[in-house]
Amino acid sequence: MFTGLVEEVGVMRGVSSKGEAMILHIEASRIMGDLKIGDSVSVNGVCLTAVEIGARSFAVDVMPQTYRHSNLKSLGAGSRVNLERAMQVGARFGGHIVQGHADGTGTIRAMDRDQNAVLIEVEPEDTALLRYIIPQGSITLDGISLTVVKTSAKTFTVSIIPHTLAETSLADKKPGSALNLECDILGKYVDHLLHYRTGEGNGRPEPSGISMELLAQHGFA
Repeated sequence: MFTGLVEEVGVMRGVSSKGEAMILHIEASRIMGDLKIGDSVSVNGVCLTAVEIGARSFAVDVMPQTYRHSNLKSLGAGSRVNLERAMQVGARFGGHIVQGHADGTGTIRAMDRDQNAVLIEVEPEDTALLRYIIPQGSITLDGISLTVVKTSAKTFTVSIIPHTLAETSLADKKPGSALNLECDILGKYVDHLLHYRTGEGNGRPEPSGISMELLAQHGFA
């Protein structure tokens, strides 16, 4: 589990690939102090496992499922990536609950200045994800915990402060760039529980019978 607060920006030093399987070699400094083989690291918002540790670099495996549903396939030597180690129990929880399980990718449609901030408009590849994205709610872009400013039928917009822009790989992005998206896990669970339950004996999803009217009758709305 992660918080979406990027610890540092690493640099890709090499990519080994065979079909849709990859090994990424990433140079880093801040996160290397206590990183061990087997530890989870968020790389551009994707939870990966450290399989090799060097003095100033580490390596992670990327399996085909991750390759297909993230922007990691576009990385090459010199690419900058957002890095975060798994959350520590007892530490401040400054972002939101981030699993490192990308729901898909989105494309930047516009980047506009708003005084000291930058507004970034993103169109999800799968627009069905927009049901989990609400104004003032949380969204993870390339591993960065951000607040949604507004939504439309096809896009959503976040506002980036100068610090976030300077300390993450968002500074490298432009319209047309692809970002990894992870929607708020709480919204996904609520949506699932509102619409489905496990069918007795067969394990297949069936309508749950829960509706907004039912919730209102019991004091939840």
